[in-house]
Amino acid sequence: MRMARSLYEWLWQHEFWLPPGITWEDMQESEDTHYPQPRDLLLSIPFALILVVIRCAFERAIALPLSTKLGVRDKQRPKAQPNPMLETFYSTCRKNPGDGELLSLAKQCDLPVRKVEKWFRRRRNMDRPSLSKKFSEACWRFTFYIISFFTGLAVLYDKPWFWDHRECWTGYPQQPLQPSLFWYYMLELSFYWSLVFTLPFDVKRKDFKEQIVHHAATIFLISFSYCANYIRIGTLVMVIHDASDCFLEPTKIFNYMKWKKTCDSLFMIFSAVFLISRLVIYPYTVLYNTYYYSMEIFQPFFGYYFVNVLLIILQLLHVFWSCLIIHMVYKFILQGTMEKDMRSDTEESDKDEERDKIREKEKNGITYFSNVTSNGYIQRNGSEPLDKRAHLANGHAKER
Repeated sequence: MRMARSLYEWLWQHEFWLPPGITWEDMQESEDTHYPQPRDLLLSIPFALILVVIRCAFERAIALPLSTKLGVRDKQRPKAQPNPMLETFYSTCRKNPGDGELLSLAKQCDLPVRKVEKWFRRRRNMDRPSLSKKFSEACWRFTFYIISFFTGLAVLYDKPWFWDHRECWTGYPQQPLQPSLFWYYMLELSFYWSLVFTLPFDVKRKDFKEQIVHHAATIFLISFSYCANYIRIGTLVMVIHDASDCFLEPTKIFNYMKWKKTCDSLFMIFSAVFLISRLVIYPYTVLYNTYYYSMEIFQPFFGYYFVNVLLIILQLLHVFWSCLIIHMVYKFILQGTMEKDMRSDTEESDKDEERDKIREKEKNGITYFSNVTSNGYIQRNGSEPLDKRAHLANGHAKER
């Protein structure tokens, strides 16, 4: 108990959270003035669970029926044949066995190695999310980002720091917390907590690890900015991020619907908004603001360095995703069609089974070629077949 109390006192030292010369006593609330309290963040957990329930109901009652009406069809995947031994290995050991393991399993099951390899490929594809699940997930995110973005605009429209970024630091840290800002913060923080809760069940993409880092950095950033009363700069970060996400999710939706031209057009709009908001507006409005403008008000302290590190981590992720987007735009300009989402985890059957079919066709072609040559239709010396020759009366063959 004493250790926990000592840890609590060490963690909440005002030197960590507040600029030099300001203590927690200077942040005392009154009847008319309210400041952010760390305990308020605990409310985001039950709110996040409520969002998870709302999401499940939304996807089941709205998104799935909508996907059917809009013609979203799940791909018919060949199922893996029941095999208890392979199923046990798949569920307890590895989903993608190596060459040695494939050979060992093939001997145990008395099957060709290629059939065992195909079984694991089909079994992995059975666990991959369906197109309707991807559509439902995109619909939920699109609905939230639209609500969140316009909520942010409505909250910030009449705030002075939305137009003059130096106002983020006027009177800092003694900036009263307005109810609209509190609920906007709770909405965003609860949503990112809900994404963490549903991460094991959501569609996993190639940048899964980057997504985890992004969610963690975002939650830490929102939480720390709330505790240290970086509310004003935090609201700018959130509304900037939601701007491009409002175009990303409908791009996915139209891609699942096979509306190619609409999807391509929205992708180009999303690319422009993302690159401008994340590589231009964000560095100037947020990074330069926190790094330079804040120093006009107070001297550097731990919170200053910590919040800047988190903001730079987000910017590095912006650069990572921007490289992927620029590559896709480059392909689009050269080929006139949008490349598949590089973040998506494509089904193995899309490439591996096609390769097997090609090999099978080549094998059949070689067999047919061998049969043809053995029957005398094609001679190695290039001469014409015997039945094209005319036989003379004396039985000797003569070329026509």
